[in-house]
Amino acid sequence: MGASPLLVPTPDRAPFADRVAESVGRLSPAEQRVARCLVEQKDAALLGSAAAIAALAGTSDATVVRTVRSLGFDGLSDLRQTLLADIIATPTPSARLRLTLEGAGDDSAQVLDHVIGMHEEALAAMKTPSFQASFSRSVDILFAGKRRHVFGIGPSGAVADYASLQFNRIGLASTALSASGVALADRLLALGEGDAVLMIAYAPLYREIEIVIERARQLGNPIVLISDSLGPFVAEHMAEVLPVPRGRADHLAMHSGTMVLIEAMIVGLAARDRARAISSLESLSVLRGTIDKAWLKRGMGRSKI
Repeated sequence: MGASPLLVPTPDRAPFADRVAESVGRLSPAEQRVARCLVEQKDAALLGSAAAIAALAGTSDATVVRTVRSLGFDGLSDLRQTLLADIIATPTPSARLRLTLEGAGDDSAQVLDHVIGMHEEALAAMKTPSFQASFSRSVDILFAGKRRHVFGIGPSGAVADYASLQFNRIGLASTALSASGVALADRLLALGEGDAVLMIAYAPLYREIEIVIERARQLGNPIVLISDSLGPFVAEHMAEVLPVPRGRADHLAMHSGTMVLIEAMIVGLAARDRARAISSLESLSVLRGTIDKAWLKRGMGRSKI
């Protein structure tokens, strides 16, 4: 059996994928599916059980165990140490883009299909019973907080701003901890006892993450983490960890899974107190109309051509 194109060794690929590529020829078809899943969804292998990995690969947990041993590992624990080393040694953005382009091809329709496929993989990871149970507990934690504080910097800062705005719109007081460096200190002043933190962050464990965790610990604030890589470093400090994939390992980061999760949280939180959510949005409409008298008429009475 020949190696899958996704498992061909390359200078840009992390050591784990190279190891799989060298071994894939002696694996059975079912074991190859598991191996490909381990390469493309490292977060699932890093945080999930053999049964969870088997569900993603469409096989049995016994096949997962056989595959791990066929790849030369003593067990899942041994494999996870190598995966963790791969995650810490993050490829450069250019290397990620190069691998993504290699898989996508040159035809625009093929590119669209390839990217949609990566997003579908992220969504599938959120449909497992264990993830859904963790999501439900996370919504409970965020709803119970006096205020919600959403941490994220860089690209995740835009997601944090969006989540905070939408939480406020449904009547749940929230702030965005989306500043980096010393500017983050001003945002952290808003944290108080009884609040909850939603953290969107990824390995490595940089200084801002450490400061937010320590401040939340001092105040007794529970933290819900959204991440595909940071969990193993900080799990002991988290109330819940939601491992949302950001595309395939070593490829360009994709954020659709995170956005779908945030929007599911918005609806889930609104459902906890429907009357308050609806009343808050009605107040928003009134305020918009006060600012702009024509606001409520927008979209109405369009001239026909």
